[in-house]
Amino acid sequence: MSQEQTVDEGEPKHQRRARYSGTHPKTFIEKYKELQPEQYAEDVAKVISKGRTPAGMHIPICVKEILEFLQISPGQIGLDATLGYGGHTMEMLKCLDSKGCLYALDVDPLQLPKTKERLERLGYGSEILDIRQMNFSAIDQVAAEAGPFNFILADLGVSSMQIDDPERGFSYKTEGPLDLRLNPKAGISAAERLKEMTQDELEGMLIENADEPYYAVIARAIISNIKKGNDITTTTQLRYIIKEALKAIPKISEDDKNKSCQRCFQAIRIDVNSEFEVLEEFLEKLPNVLAEGGRVAILSFHSGEDRLVKKSFKNNFREGIYREIAPDPIRPSPEECYMNSRAHSAKLRWAIKA
Repeated sequence: MSQEQTVDEGEPKHQRRARYSGTHPKTFIEKYKELQPEQYAEDVAKVISKGRTPAGMHIPICVKEILEFLQISPGQIGLDATLGYGGHTMEMLKCLDSKGCLYALDVDPLQLPKTKERLERLGYGSEILDIRQMNFSAIDQVAAEAGPFNFILADLGVSSMQIDDPERGFSYKTEGPLDLRLNPKAGISAAERLKEMTQDELEGMLIENADEPYYAVIARAIISNIKKGNDITTTTQLRYIIKEALKAIPKISEDDKNKSCQRCFQAIRIDVNSEFEVLEEFLEKLPNVLAEGGRVAILSFHSGEDRLVKKSFKNNFREGIYREIAPDPIRPSPEECYMNSRAHSAKLRWAIKA
């Protein structure tokens, strides 16, 4: 064996990027251009222009309406309670103009470092942006250190990069582990949660968390499979069980079956992450962390969330804690909904501390 051959064998071989068959990428991994927006800005722009959200990205909703209400000025102290992809965060940072400080929270240990790195590359370092991995129900802990906030934003929606990644198990549309945790390193997965539930508990969850009309037949099918020893560990297994159960419903369409799948996954996700309980704790602590005249905007995507926000704001307004609240929820414009289909269910409510 020659010396030249030895050197060649010791060098790492070039690996070609996995290409997709056909004219369009289908799986999450195949969408490598969308997953690298810095390198393929033109391709990403084309996806967005067609009203779709690029894989691995999240398009912030109601940005104009939120900024108009918050009235952020340089030197203020603010909080982004749900950092996510950092879209809203970046726009609020622009308003601060490198003066003041924005605190940002998120429980997701997988996405948070990516967002932090992205924002740092844009020039938003620790001197203006303080990012922490923690649940937004712990806002009192941050406020004890940072002082009362002049403005707070909470976007309660699950980020698109979480929904789109099959490994997170948030979507019924793609094969993946039935996980659904916002923080996959804490708590139990959706698969484990289903194994410990009774049929009555599951029915109640599907009603309360998703208003699922076929809750009884779906819950019965899920519990029956588990009792037979058929553990439900993947998204496609759960989807199959739901759709098979719905065949008993006369004249139900495929579209209605898909909607039921979507609602069931949403209900389980809310339960696994204790989303309503976390929101209630956040709303309870909220008045105590706002400065006098401080403004809070909350973007919700589920009727249950919106009811909790509306009730809390109204109660605090009646007690004189808030001097003004949104009379009605603000909805995204038709233009925004056309450009971003995930904006359709969004509702924005706001309040101003007395």
